[in-house]
Amino acid sequence: MAAGATVWIGGTASTPRVFGANDRLRIAVAGVNGRGGSHIGGWLEQPNVEIAYLVDPDQRVLGNQLKNLEKKVAGKYACKGVADIRRALEDKDLDAISIATPNHWHSLMTIWAAQAGKHVYVEKPMSHDIAEGRVAWEAQKKYGVVVQHGTQSRSSASNAGLHQAIHEGKFGKLKISYGYACKPRAGIGFKPMSDPPADLDWSLWRGPAVIPQFHANLVHYNWHWFWVSGNGELNNQGTHQLDMAYWALDPSVTLPVRAMAIGGRFQWNDQGETPNTMFGIAQYPNGQYVFFNVRNVNYKGYQQQVENEYYFEDGGKIVRNMYYAKGSSQGEKVSVPPGKVTPGGNWGSFIAACRAGKPEMANGTASQAHYSCTLGHVINNSYRLGQKVPFNAKAGRFGDNREAYEHFMTLHALMRDGVGVPENDAQYIVGPWLTFDPKTERFTGEFAAQANRLVKDPNRPGFEVPAPDKV
Repeated sequence: MAAGATVWIGGTASTPRVFGANDRLRIAVAGVNGRGGSHIGGWLEQPNVEIAYLVDPDQRVLGNQLKNLEKKVAGKYACKGVADIRRALEDKDLDAISIATPNHWHSLMTIWAAQAGKHVYVEKPMSHDIAEGRVAWEAQKKYGVVVQHGTQSRSSASNAGLHQAIHEGKFGKLKISYGYACKPRAGIGFKPMSDPPADLDWSLWRGPAVIPQFHANLVHYNWHWFWVSGNGELNNQGTHQLDMAYWALDPSVTLPVRAMAIGGRFQWNDQGETPNTMFGIAQYPNGQYVFFNVRNVNYKGYQQQVENEYYFEDGGKIVRNMYYAKGSSQGEKVSVPPGKVTPGGNWGSFIAACRAGKPEMANGTASQAHYSCTLGHVINNSYRLGQKVPFNAKAGRFGDNREAYEHFMTLHALMRDGVGVPENDAQYIVGPWLTFDPKTERFTGEFAAQANRLVKDPNRPGFEVPAPDKV
């Protein structure tokens, strides 16, 4: 389909279908390579759910997944393969879509689906930028559909119970909610600009993203490491831990009032743009902080950390499900009652919410997704506006925040002594402290002009994200 040949017309949606107990729910999976395969598997496990469409602009990937699905359903129903999600959304009998595309498509597909009266399961992060996340949430509210964010941690009753206990003050007042997305990865090298493969609809793959020319490092996974299509590790794997970190904060807060980041893309010398190493910090209006750590460069003795920690004002902390009182090296296992979630895991809970027609049943609602994703966007935006400084301990500029400096120094020592980044012969990128207004969702202060240019990505004609009041 040529770029812009058809424009989805919003605002004329039918209401979501009301289900009887035995009605089959028909779903379309958009983006069927990689994580999309997990979506297919998840929906196949749900009773009375039919995968009505597979959607992908890569005809080779689409064909292979259709063949695999045909074998699994063994003639119970037929599934159509289409390149364009809009063809599936035209089906009045389609109930929901499941989005596992690159990040730059997540919000627009969510918006289009809501306008068409379809429920949405959307992979993390729900948004590629701050503004489109707000529009996706506004679309969910206006059309009354279920939107569930693909953060599986929200479906855990034990996580819900822990955060409820933190909110109730069981461990004291929370001061710092800390997330880690530290898993080993490798560089991606360089791929020259070229024509796209014949079996890839390049216009549809780009969709709303302004990407002038194809190169093979975009398709099918390394798009994560380019700002125009991905959000780096912070809002890739890190979206899960960002969401957990946000979940632990006082329920009265929404978005941070200031944030900064320091890091770099060390050792790999490749085509990627996003940092493989980062320490980020965000402060909320009530004085609580989120710290975040990204560390992807592998080395001998590398410690993988994909987890969350919680630090309290009285000096206590929770690390790896152990509570340590101030000054104590002897932890005790955290034991709290399970919290309230919609049962069924991430897949089953979504189906239950769709059948009930209750958006609030989603384990990870559109509002929760917007707030936790925006936390990551604000930190990333500081990094993107950063300046190069020598790689040394003086690079961290945290004012009088002792905890931030100590955690940064832990990261710095690992990069220096473990990875082998040479002191003063390499460079950090140090982002400015950005101030942010949670009500307007705009940056303020000294760097407002530059930062607000990153609030909303430009869109290609025919794939525009509407304004919030035009959804």
